[in-house]
Amino acid sequence: MNSRNPMYVIIVGGGKVGYHLFEALTAEGHEVLIIEKDRKTAERLAGELGEMVMYGDGCEIRTMTEAGMGRANVVVAVTGDDEDNLVICQMAKRQFGVPRTLARVNDPKNEELFQQLGIDQTISSTRIIFNLLEQQIETGQVIPLAALKKGDIEVVEADITSNSPANGVKIGQLDLPANALIISVIRDGHAIIPHADTKIRTGDSVIAIIKADREKELRTIFSGEQA
Repeated sequence: MNSRNPMYVIIVGGGKVGYHLFEALTAEGHEVLIIEKDRKTAERLAGELGEMVMYGDGCEIRTMTEAGMGRANVVVAVTGDDEDNLVICQMAKRQFGVPRTLARVNDPKNEELFQQLGIDQTISSTRIIFNLLEQQIETGQVIPLAALKKGDIEVVEADITSNSPANGVKIGQLDLPANALIISVIRDGHAIIPHADTKIRTGDSVIAIIKADREKELRTIFSGEQA
């Protein structure tokens, strides 16, 4: 399914995260460029993905200019170096006026610093895994995927089982917590934009946005676990 509003997205970092992000975004009809500073990796990616792979240092103004960062809608920095990711996003916003920047944060201690310095969104796989362990997630429970607005808002995923109270129920009939929003239902490997009449069924993964302090209420709705 192609996006109705195609964007120009620049991904800095051609590792596994950058590669799979490229594939997902291009499949949706977006224009995507990967910048990779390791020559061999860049050549390997170019051999597979074509001309939308650029060899260069994404921290350098010259590389950014050649990549057309001035017309980018989104810049995503997913290198393995937090300092590089911070510099890339800051330069993208300040030098090129990129509307939205996302940075991978390898050390969760750096998340607050990134946010204080104006990075629009941070993604820390370490933080996500920590949250999973902290909450002793089991099959069928609500899983936090990302934190927004300094952790005040969470993006969560709930896997629907046959025992889920939400199984067989239309979204419009769910007694969702205030300000909770179901943004997608993953069914048979495809993302569905849900509406009030969409009936949730076994095997679905429900993606929702909710305030962090109401997440336990959502857990009750989808897993039956009491808040």
